Amino acid sequence: MELMEPDSIAIIPAASLQYRNRDSAWPFRQDSDFHYLSGFAEPEAVLALIPGRKHGEFLLFCRERHPERELWDGARAGPEGACAAFGADDAFPIGDIDDILPGLIEGRRRVYYALGRQPEFDTRVMGWINKIRAKVRSGAHPPGEFLDLDHLLHELRLIKSPEELRVMQQAAAISAAAHERIMHSCRPGMYEYALEAELLHEFLRHGARSPAYTSIVGGGANACVLHYVENKALLRDGDLVLVDAGCEYEHYAADITRSFPVNGRFSREQRALYEVVLEAQLAAIRTVKPGHHWNQPHDATVRVITTGLRDLGLLDGEVHELIETEAYRAFYMHRAGHWLGMDVHDVGDYKLGDEWRVLEPGMVLTVEPGIYVSPQNQDVARKWRGIGIRIEDDVVVTRKGHQVLSEDAPKAPEDIEKIMRQRA
Repeated sequence: MELMEPDSIAIIPAASLQYRNRDSAWPFRQDSDFHYLSGFAEPEAVLALIPGRKHGEFLLFCRERHPERELWDGARAGPEGACAAFGADDAFPIGDIDDILPGLIEGRRRVYYALGRQPEFDTRVMGWINKIRAKVRSGAHPPGEFLDLDHLLHELRLIKSPEELRVMQQAAAISAAAHERIMHSCRPGMYEYALEAELLHEFLRHGARSPAYTSIVGGGANACVLHYVENKALLRDGDLVLVDAGCEYEHYAADITRSFPVNGRFSREQRALYEVVLEAQLAAIRTVKPGHHWNQPHDATVRVITTGLRDLGLLDGEVHELIETEAYRAFYMHRAGHWLGMDVHDVGDYKLGDEWRVLEPGMVLTVEPGIYVSPQNQDVARKWRGIGIRIEDDVVVTRKGHQVLSEDAPKAPEDIEKIMRQRA
């Protein structure tokens, strides 16, 4: 509210229930912006921020208590609980919003709202505005402008507080343990979904009720499909398996990728490519520090991967020319990371103006270089084809440099092989 323009109101709707089929709903997850501001975890709610209002600046509209529905669906906070448990200055039944909220908007010059995110709610907001406009001749004062709430709110979400970082550290620790668990469990003849089940078991038993995104478990050539999520193929002796998975803990995401041999031993070619990716990742992580810009980690990965591919014979030419012509993109076609927070691809601008954003303490990003040699790539020797490798960690920018939140997930090839020798 301190960042909002004077004489304004912000309106934030909760997420809606999403239905899997007929009357069976997916587990409810609150909209990240709504949760960030309120902690309120129920659907059918609207939050209003009205700085300077004498009778309360933080208002919630929510469902009333309903003993019969609560018997079926669980407890509701109700307006009383919204104030007592979530700190609202005042709260009202959601059924009264059409009568109350237009009166709160009337007389405010500016409305902060994220247009386009929930089209049905957009229609309601515009209906309230038009209701006020219709009374102009009677002395009503409709707002004169809409401002995008995301600009302010997402800048706040980009810089994590110490409390947020503690939650993210726990999410990363649970996820790292899950990755180590599947290294212990993996063996030829398993199916990809069996490893996925091991991940979910580790998440749930530590209180992380869901993955932060659909887990990727890709064995062999499936690891070369960047967003492979079928997870139903057989894991074969001699192949690598790429696992990109992280839990969501208390509404914050982890995002970790590890690649390891199904049989517990890297082949010569697998290890050679793996060591290039690992060197690229470590070089990128070293660039994560205050004052460096967002693209420096990516640039570091490009240099190392291009050099490694050239040295192994998968690319031919001078390194600077291969980088300039982007020849490496046949093997490394994505960027080195993204912001991480309440959403796995979290909010926040990557450029300010036309310049890459400078890293600041409290920002959290992933660092995830990879090499993917398509099975159909006829320009390389057969021994390289079908190998896909990505190594990803969660890194927070600190005052003196960085901290790897997910460092407990094994990634040195000798550590991976040691763990996999200990399989039951």
